[in-house]
Amino acid sequence: MSQDKDYDKKLENFDSTEAIKGKEKHFSENKYVSKLLKYARKMGVKISFYSLLLFYAFKSPNTPKSTKLTIAGALGYLILPIDIVPDFIPLVGFADDTMVIVYALYKIKAHIDDSIKQNAHERMKKIFGENYDGNNEIEENFKPEKEV
Repeated sequence: MSQDKDYDKKLENFDSTEAIKGKEKHFSENKYVSKLLKYARKMGVKISFYSLLLFYAFKSPNTPKSTKLTIAGALGYLILPIDIVPDFIPLVGFADDTMVIVYALYKIKAHIDDSIKQNAHERMKKIFGENYDGNNEIEENFKPEKEV
């Protein structure tokens, strides 16, 4: 029982921004964006969009600290240079990344508000241009409610 209290206290005092400091070689906004831009077309619209939802949820001050840990783990796995299934393998290279992103997204979906959805939508338009219409492949509950 005291272990649960210790964990709750640590989680209460956890600062996700502080936790990432000094670990930029493993996880940073620049590395995430760089990998997304490099591999977005190979990952596809759906997984690129879902990873952006996680990214913007992580940046949101409204997202609880415990949720940010889940997101950091998923996005950290996405940018790791070593994967269970290497990204360069055609067709299956992003299978493990996809599973991690989708799992994390469903774990935190209650914390994804319309502003997060809209930010992801706008970034997708910049990345994919004409090849992104915001409608195909993405589940309705993850689409922004209105176009801004």
